[in-house]
Amino acid sequence: MSQLVLSDRIGAVAVLTLNRRERHNSLVPAFLEELLAAVGALQAEEGVRALVLQANGRSFSTGGDVAGFHKWMDDLEGYADSVVGLLNQVILALVELPVPVVTAVHSIVTGGSLGLVLGADLVLVAPQASFTPYYSVVGFSPDGGWTALLPAIIGSKRAAEILMHNRTITAEEAVAWGLASRIVPAERIREEAMNAAQEIAAKKPGSIAHTKRLLGMAFGEVAAGLEAERTHFVQQIATQEARQGILTFVEGRLK
Repeated sequence: MSQLVLSDRIGAVAVLTLNRRERHNSLVPAFLEELLAAVGALQAEEGVRALVLQANGRSFSTGGDVAGFHKWMDDLEGYADSVVGLLNQVILALVELPVPVVTAVHSIVTGGSLGLVLGADLVLVAPQASFTPYYSVVGFSPDGGWTALLPAIIGSKRAAEILMHNRTITAEEAVAWGLASRIVPAERIREEAMNAAQEIAAKKPGSIAHTKRLLGMAFGEVAAGLEAERTHFVQQIATQEARQGILTFVEGRLK
């Protein structure tokens, strides 16, 4: 495994750190494959009772790497299918993980990377953390659970307003609407995430496992919703609207 995803273990708590920091932890197949393998490996690791997911760099994660889409302009549908398909697998792996996931969001989240937050059980956010879709600006169809998971948390009308107007969800709104658990000072967010995970790990594991399952959406519903997002994303990426959006973004003219 390379250094795109760092894996650590502190007692009964596993820690995965997104480390594609030079590209703001944006999503490309190699990065997602590593993350999927790292989450999958926890299924067989003995003694793990909680997972902390965090990120290095200025951003938590900025969604699909538009430069990656630009590189694959000759096969946009195939590339999009790979990226969104892998992202869906990561989200489902987090949802299916038998132990709770505590995600520490220290900065911005955009596009499909929201799925790494939606797949968590507890979400700590720094005051400067935010969540922005960008789909209606670039010309993509939503992925990462923006339609499959978010409306059940914040309401469909609110989700529609955010997606269609390209509104940013602030840290305060994320907590008020149920997307995040609480706000933590940025300099303490990793410590607090670890504290939360260790406190959970000290509880009865069977009780925690059943609680996670009962609180979560039905796996089949989540999978079906994410698959619908993948289908629509691939359809939209083939349009001239999306192709022009990619070119405009890469050329730096996106407003």
